[in-house]
Amino acid sequence: MIHPGTIILCGPQRLRPTIGTIVHDLGLNGPVGLITAGWRERELEDEELRSNLGLTAINLRLYGRCEEIFRRDPVYFEAHRQRQDRLRRLQRVHRGRLSHAMVACRELLGADGDDWLLEPERDAATAALAALDAHHLRRVKEIHQRFERDVRPGERPIIAEQRAAVAAALEGLDAVAIAGGHVAVLLNRLRLLALRPLLAARTVVAWSAGAMALTERVLLFHDMPPQGAGDAEMLDHGLGLATGVVLLPHAHRRLRLDDRERVALMARRLRPARCLALADGAHCQSDDGVLAGAGAVGVRELGVDGDLNEGLVHLNDGGSPS
Repeated sequence: MIHPGTIILCGPQRLRPTIGTIVHDLGLNGPVGLITAGWRERELEDEELRSNLGLTAINLRLYGRCEEIFRRDPVYFEAHRQRQDRLRRLQRVHRGRLSHAMVACRELLGADGDDWLLEPERDAATAALAALDAHHLRRVKEIHQRFERDVRPGERPIIAEQRAAVAAALEGLDAVAIAGGHVAVLLNRLRLLALRPLLAARTVVAWSAGAMALTERVLLFHDMPPQGAGDAEMLDHGLGLATGVVLLPHAHRRLRLDDRERVALMARRLRPARCLALADGAHCQSDDGVLAGAGAVGVRELGVDGDLNEGLVHLNDGGSPS
């Protein structure tokens, strides 16, 4: 049953658009709110997306609204710039610490020998990696909380004005569609304009970075970046509307899914959250934060044994299958 709190989490749409079929199957008749802030300056170049949706859509212009806030409130803009600079510097520190922890984990997972001896060491190494992730997310949260305390965005007139305008634009709309793009930009705009409670009250169809932004933790990942071997790194907390999962859109292009050790390490590191690889056109459903198995298409779960599990079995048990 589709109701407020239902979220459809989708894979990339560019090469295999399926959102038109999805919204039709949901019984949505439109109009729907449209969020394309992850496209940044191209936010309003949404003609193809509107055609794929097949519904009347109202672009909420989150990116443009935030740019207007920056223009009209230079004091806020400078504080925002300083926060983003601090977050970037923290991310570099995290990346450096992460590289050392990843080497130890990979060596242990690839080691041959007595499993009775090695398995507790593998568990301890991946636990240390998970602890590093958690520490980084706590520091990121501290930066956000300090910013909110010192700057008080909700009390600034232009921000209050734009938040009210977005809420008014969504009045009477039962659904919102969220496109992908630059995940950090998208997440910042969703936060600044206080979209979380507005989205929680509606059906949401989100794909790629849009889907990632709705989860509890946003992970940046690429095993084969141009600059060399990459380590997946935590970026930030998401909005937390879809819980217990870490989403990996474009996984078949960005991850070595045929490398069992890499697959196992990522699954171990992120448990009890479930790592879901979303192929082009893939989708699954979350109801009130709980992932549901019915209707899942093109989604594979990374297993702690290095396997890719098809069919999303046992989705309602609150943890990954062993």
